[in-house]
Amino acid sequence: MNVVCVGHSTYDTTLPMQEYPTENLKYRIEKHIECGGGPASNGAYLLAKWGMNTTILSVVGDDYYGDKIIEDFQKIGVSTKYIEQRKNHDTSSSYIIANMSNGSRTIITSKRDPIRRLEQDINLSADLILIDGEHPDTALQVLMDNPNAISVLDAGRLNDDTRKLGKLVTYLVCSKDFAQEFVDLKIDYQNPNTLIECYEKLKAYFNTNVIITLEDKGSFTKIDGKYEQIPSIKVKAVDSTGAGDIFHGAFTYFIGNHYSLREAIRLSSITGAISVTRIGSRYSIPELKEVLEYDDII
Repeated sequence: MNVVCVGHSTYDTTLPMQEYPTENLKYRIEKHIECGGGPASNGAYLLAKWGMNTTILSVVGDDYYGDKIIEDFQKIGVSTKYIEQRKNHDTSSSYIIANMSNGSRTIITSKRDPIRRLEQDINLSADLILIDGEHPDTALQVLMDNPNAISVLDAGRLNDDTRKLGKLVTYLVCSKDFAQEFVDLKIDYQNPNTLIECYEKLKAYFNTNVIITLEDKGSFTKIDGKYEQIPSIKVKAVDSTGAGDIFHGAFTYFIGNHYSLREAIRLSSITGAISVTRIGSRYSIPELKEVLEYDDII
């Protein structure tokens, strides 16, 4: 099964802290963690780690960070044929403060203007497609070239491109923030009607399968005509960086391997939850066996 991922690549530097820093003080940590990052890129890394034949389409700079991103992908088995290293382009970099006391993370990203299309001619056959809205013209081409593929949009940011791409994919998997901004309604967990309204307005506009991710509250969707909030599992979080990306990568794996929608969401939630118990987005991705064994225990 061939998987094509189109999206943002960045290089992450994570600083583990025991508490969120106070302005104008000095802190010392024992070590920091460096690895590649980015929504579809983290998804591609997981898919290759779990044995899928995965290709990433992305743009990085002809610099140290770009070299490291490509090296990371090649070590795990992701095809980097369609990663473009452009001169006079700085690789995106993210600096992450991971508050280990509560699992929150604060991310500062240095990123150049968006690149809409890769310069290469794309000739790929895909059974599964994961996109995050970056390089939207190339993402559109991949979708158009592979109309029978199962496709997933990791919808984290609402803009004209995600509005357009969301109508073309099999599954729109969006964050709570995306849903709230789209509907202009704040989700209230004590009032399920707010979730239902968000879901129905997203469904009416995009006319596709919609899943709203709710972080530690699980995910919300509609299955066989019934609304369902599928819970996550309770864990002690130390770093939530990349958990959403990991959820989307796992969801692409499970839905592409013919798990039911409910099972795909539940197992993806387990995958994301395990990841927040570890530091560093790429390093926190569990093995597939670990996820399935965890599922057998609970």
